[in-house]
Amino acid sequence: MSTFQALRVVDAGDRKTRCEQQSLGLEDLGEGEVVIDVHWSSVNYKDALAVTGKGRIIRRTPCVPGIDLSGIVAESSDPAFQPGQKVLVTGCNIGELLNGGFAQRARLPAEVVIPLPDGLDLREAMMLGTAGFTAGLAVLRMRENRQTPELGPVLVNGATGGVGSIAIQILSALGYEVAAVTRKGEAAERLRGLGATQVLSPEEAATDGKPLEKARWGGGVDNLGGDALAEMTRSVVPFGNIASIGLAGGVELHTTVMPFILRGVSILGIHSVETPRPLREQVWAQLAGDWKPKGLAETVTRTLTLAEVPGYCEDLIAGTVTGRALVQLREDAQR
Repeated sequence: MSTFQALRVVDAGDRKTRCEQQSLGLEDLGEGEVVIDVHWSSVNYKDALAVTGKGRIIRRTPCVPGIDLSGIVAESSDPAFQPGQKVLVTGCNIGELLNGGFAQRARLPAEVVIPLPDGLDLREAMMLGTAGFTAGLAVLRMRENRQTPELGPVLVNGATGGVGSIAIQILSALGYEVAAVTRKGEAAERLRGLGATQVLSPEEAATDGKPLEKARWGGGVDNLGGDALAEMTRSVVPFGNIASIGLAGGVELHTTVMPFILRGVSILGIHSVETPRPLREQVWAQLAGDWKPKGLAETVTRTLTLAEVPGYCEDLIAGTVTGRALVQLREDAQR
């Protein structure tokens, strides 16, 4: 394959960018020991910000967006990887600083490439992608900090998104009760099917704004930040944990120290981009094993061609989509 198709974010002047579909060569992809024939990618909120230009995600232009990819090694100068080997890459600054997954080929440093673990195929790896990895990392950190089912239901907001829907499945499979929060009432049945024992509107999950509220939740997975995270801190039981993941609801946190010093509540920051490799491999091993969601295929609501990605990204920013979208990079994409 001398040339291949890719989406590319380019400088549009006046501190703006635009996304174009282009024909690229391997020389356009920068340095790296491993060349990958990309078969699958997925669309995350961060990808949507990059593609639409509505967030300053891309740190250099031109750059191929897409923070996830899975595929087959075509060439490698690193002995750890052999042609024909199935691999995945999530986070690690791809689609931001390094060229990412919205292309039929990728060339990346060997240190960011993970061998596809037994128990997952290439398509399933992208059903999980950064969203699944982030959910798995959140659950791992919560359990390491003594989050047990006995503490009570775990509140998951942003429940219809990729991270939320996968977190519900993992927690449910591990024996936790899960309360899912969503504005999309039509998604209630689907969320119960994924394992949620309760489905609440934001108003039903809201607190009165007191420094401490009645302790309703054993812990939480917060995908929103802002007021939603602040409210969650006020209603978690003593020694419960909140995994802080997203910022779609705001970057500021207005709360008091009372939940932390009077109840021992912990906020655990979940940063999936620069996760150390041993921890990254541990999470992927769990996701391919006991933590693999049984309803994984149900989290995928669309499969896109490369040309369909920009339009879907606009819809994702507008909040009109549910579930996960995969990107199929080639007609003969393997699983």
